[in-house]
Amino acid sequence: VQLQASGGGLVQAGGSLRLSCAASGRTFSGYIMGWFRQAPGKEREFVAAIWWTGTITSYTDSVKGRFTISRDNAKNTVALQMNRLKPEDTAVYYCAARSVWSGQQSEDGYEYWGQGTLVTVSS
Repeated sequence: VQLQASGGGLVQAGGSLRLSCAASGRTFSGYIMGWFRQAPGKEREFVAAIWWTGTITSYTDSVKGRFTISRDNAKNTVALQMNRLKPEDTAVYYCAARSVWSGQQSEDGYEYWGQGTLVTVSS
């Protein structure tokens, strides 16, 4: 699976951005999709993940209620709607794909990664 993330940019605190990840190659619906982020000087961390059918989602506590992950298996895309952005959300955001739901918040097990898209939130 090849993944291409897009949609990053500069936004003021309190604003919104929508990230998108386009997948090509193997059957997209056969993979659990996740978003991770890496802030400057920090380790990459889990943001959100979504079940094959989109019926189950998982979020890190710091984005619950602000971010929404969704997928469109017909279009081979996964999105991350980010609302009420904060300066601490500034990071490079990566989409990733894995085959197993268990452990979805860990980088381990994600088989494919996109190239990342930069989100900068100004205060």
